[in-house]
Amino acid sequence: MFRAAVTMNQLQKKIDIIGNNLANSETTGYKSRDANFSSLLFQQIDHMTAPANREGRLTQEGLRIGSGAKLGAINNNNTPGSIMETDRVLDTALLKANHLFPIQVNENGTSETRFTRDGAFYLNPVNHNQDVMLTTKTGDPVLGENGPIVFDKEFDAITIQSTGDIILKRGNQTEQVGRIAVVEAARPQLLEAAGGNTFRLAAGQNQDNIDEIISPQEANVSVLKSNALENSNVDMSKQMSDLLMAQRSYQLNARTISMSDQMSGLINQLR
Repeated sequence: MFRAAVTMNQLQKKIDIIGNNLANSETTGYKSRDANFSSLLFQQIDHMTAPANREGRLTQEGLRIGSGAKLGAINNNNTPGSIMETDRVLDTALLKANHLFPIQVNENGTSETRFTRDGAFYLNPVNHNQDVMLTTKTGDPVLGENGPIVFDKEFDAITIQSTGDIILKRGNQTEQVGRIAVVEAARPQLLEAAGGNTFRLAAGQNQDNIDEIISPQEANVSVLKSNALENSNVDMSKQMSDLLMAQRSYQLNARTISMSDQMSGLINQLR
């Protein structure tokens, strides 16, 4: 009964993860998450070691009594999603699996660099509306080579090239005002979900070793597609089948507890 209760608690977490995947099936650049289980604890109980006990045995010596299952790890599925044409000049989609947009997030008075695959960008006014800054839909600055990308708001047209270069057109003149500093996650397993469709270094990772985890991309290399967005990579059929299996497992363990209670009741009624 104890093992069933422990396993039910962990299965509920798996169901929550599946629910989160399903809820974000239409979120731009969202990466689905998979739950892996492992045995929680085993205790080895050996039989008596007398040589005579081994004669004629048809089963292995000793018993392994488990204490249920636990959620071993939550892994991000970094498979790229499909590309959707939007014809919006500030929409960008990354082309490779482990590429990310770096953004600056201010939370509780602390500034932190995070990473996202969501390339739906906007222009927000700064400096008393004299300049504009490239931001995410939540207003977080998108980082360039030298920090947030800020430029004069007076222009006729704007384009984001495949290399991440931002080009403004003023009359017959064109000017490059910045470049989106796309990075590559060399060790994506060391990134954790930070909410808001973003990632950050996993807890316990040393900021001094960030260059071994995140590496910047070289200039003049095609890393993105403009006027397009990346759809989420959630496989609805897989998520639904995983949900059914998790629910059946949860139901089986709940039934185990119920039957154990009934058996205990019958034993207590014996005279």
